[in-house]
Amino acid sequence: MNGTQSEAATLIDGILAGLDTVTNSEVVVCPPFTLISRVAESLNSSGVGYGAQNINVNDAGAYTGEVSGPMLRDLRCTYVIVGHSERRALYGESDDIVAEKFRAAQQHGLVPILCVGETLEQRENNQTEKVITRQLDAVVDIVGIEGFGRAVVAYEPIWAIGTGMTATPEQAQDVHRFIREKLGGLDATIAANLRLQYGGSVKGANAKGLFDQPDIDGGLIGGASLQADEFLDICRAA
Repeated sequence: MNGTQSEAATLIDGILAGLDTVTNSEVVVCPPFTLISRVAESLNSSGVGYGAQNINVNDAGAYTGEVSGPMLRDLRCTYVIVGHSERRALYGESDDIVAEKFRAAQQHGLVPILCVGETLEQRENNQTEKVITRQLDAVVDIVGIEGFGRAVVAYEPIWAIGTGMTATPEQAQDVHRFIREKLGGLDATIAANLRLQYGGSVKGANAKGLFDQPDIDGGLIGGASLQADEFLDICRAA
């Protein structure tokens, strides 16, 4: 929940000014609902994609304050984040709700960016794979493995979000490999082509080490995305 129209304009202008230094990487931004139109106008034909940070499972109705898939498509969004750890923790979104949002996104032609991840307590209790399995299975149960053919999965260890702590490249790779192998047990081709991202205090200084891992295809960037230079450094690392 950051940004006014003027702040967004400055940020996007800064990103676009350095975009020619970014090659062979897809760049997508997901601003708050209030800024989507403004950001879309600034991006125009830049090649940078955009999406939203959340979606309601319903198409329309008495859900004051919510935004639906048809509304996002009307704004020509391509992506939408579902299941971010803050949505799960602060707003009580269960695995089942997240799975329904995943389906709602795809029903309206949006690519869901599915966030999965464990707390510090769960990691210390060796429950990381159990938690990730539960979160993925909820989606598979609703859309099948086929749904992952039009999706992105972002592993965001909750203990590394906004804390300054970052999973080591090896820790992150272990979980990314687990995700790919788990889904590969259902469809090897879909799993091999699935884009897996890491999110958790990614910065320009640590991005290359993370992105060099064989199963990490990019990043879901948080605080660092609010600084054009830092964000561009991460994009270049990808």
